[in-house]
Amino acid sequence: MKTSLTSQTIEAAKTGDQTAFTSLLNQYWSEVYYFILKQTGNETDAEDITIETFSKAFSRIASYNSQFAFNTWLLTIAKNTHIDLIRKRKNIHFVDITDEAQQYNNIVDDSDTIEEELIREQNLEIFKNYIRLLKPHYQEVIELRFFQELSYNEIASILNEPLNNVKIKIMRAKKLLAEIILKQIDQNFTI
Repeated sequence: MKTSLTSQTIEAAKTGDQTAFTSLLNQYWSEVYYFILKQTGNETDAEDITIETFSKAFSRIASYNSQFAFNTWLLTIAKNTHIDLIRKRKNIHFVDITDEAQQYNNIVDDSDTIEEELIREQNLEIFKNYIRLLKPHYQEVIELRFFQELSYNEIASILNEPLNNVKIKIMRAKKLLAEIILKQIDQNFTI
């Protein structure tokens, strides 16, 4: 009975039903939170990652394949979000300021400016528009591989296809996407 209720709730969420989103959040919050807490050992990080996981899941709920357990899909997103956090932290360099005699002048702020962030977002939107020109099955593998950062094995499991088929489909999708982008660039520069 629970499975059919969850399936109905997921389908309602796919239509944008906020009550369904809330129901899914309430039903799966603890499972995702404790899974990540076990990974991080840090309650604050676990809460942040859980929030981001649900945000990503709800924005991409249309890509959820009902042939697989919803909690597995959520935990995969949570795991990838945690990996992203680890990668970001590896890129942060800490300065030891215990030596009071040292002066730190000319520290460069390498964070993105508002303009750089806007350009990045515009470029991402242009790229997503190119992806929308692909056939739906190619759009799906690009989304899973490069936006959700799933492994080939995870994609094969979600799509219920052999691993080699997934690899070939991703290779073809990348090739077709490159052709679309080159064609658009040629059209833009042809006067």
